[in-house]
Amino acid sequence: MGNRRSAGHLAALFTIIIWGTTFISTKVLLTDFKPVEILFFRFVMGFAALFLVCPHRMKRVERKQELTFVLAGLCGICLYYLLENIALTYTMASNVGVIISVAPFFTAVLSRLFLKSEGKLRANFFIGFVVAMAGVALISFNGSRMELNPAGDLLAVLAAFVWACYSILTRKISSFGYPVILTTRRTFFYGILFMVPALFLFDFEVRLERFADMTYLLNILYLGLGASALCFATWNLAVKRLGAVRTSVYIYMVPVITVVTSVLVLKEPVTWVSVMGTVLAVAGLFLSEYNGKGSGNSE
Repeated sequence: MGNRRSAGHLAALFTIIIWGTTFISTKVLLTDFKPVEILFFRFVMGFAALFLVCPHRMKRVERKQELTFVLAGLCGICLYYLLENIALTYTMASNVGVIISVAPFFTAVLSRLFLKSEGKLRANFFIGFVVAMAGVALISFNGSRMELNPAGDLLAVLAAFVWACYSILTRKISSFGYPVILTTRRTFFYGILFMVPALFLFDFEVRLERFADMTYLLNILYLGLGASALCFATWNLAVKRLGAVRTSVYIYMVPVITVVTSVLVLKEPVTWVSVMGTVLAVAGLFLSEYNGKGSGNSE
């Protein structure tokens, strides 16, 4: 049981390290790609990779289970990323960074309503949430002041809520007993399907010749194979082992990974504010996880 939990924590940490560095690849691709194009290419590539790794079909899927896959694809693959990308056009990235980090709180509330197996939330979860959010805010604003942009900020809140819904649906899917790669691939399929109408709204262009540029090709491969195919599978594995709530608190680490990557790769300066924010975010994560039998572990 201990080994299963350790594997879950390692899978969650690995996922967050990759997701925390994706902004660099996205930034590179945004010079010649629209956000919806990056999104579509990375998930189609992710789906293809998962199919190559495990070409088997899922057998005897009940109608109720199929509906869960449909909703997971809609929430975690399509709506979350579209809402986040649209929010970024209306409000500052720092606002979005802080608001998205509220997702673990939404996950905790939804788990109490819909997942009996997740157990009772303890005070340490909420204390950890407040400490982590203080850290995330310090990292995100780091000397700049917060500017409220109602439209963009509300879209970011919706994105956080939608990700919480995805976490709950993933927990439900993990109880079906299918292999993680197959469930992740099925979720991707429905997510891509729901994404197709959005392609027409956002002037999607195929223009595959852009990938002749090795920089673009390597970055889309990183997003498609690493951040999508591999990381969604490892995230779903973590949810299966730890529960939706305990896995979701790793989201507090995304701004921390982003700061570290910015310093190491982009050579951005280290500030005392970002150091303090990092300490608080990590402390909040540990506080939320501490003695966490009630924070989402049902093993």
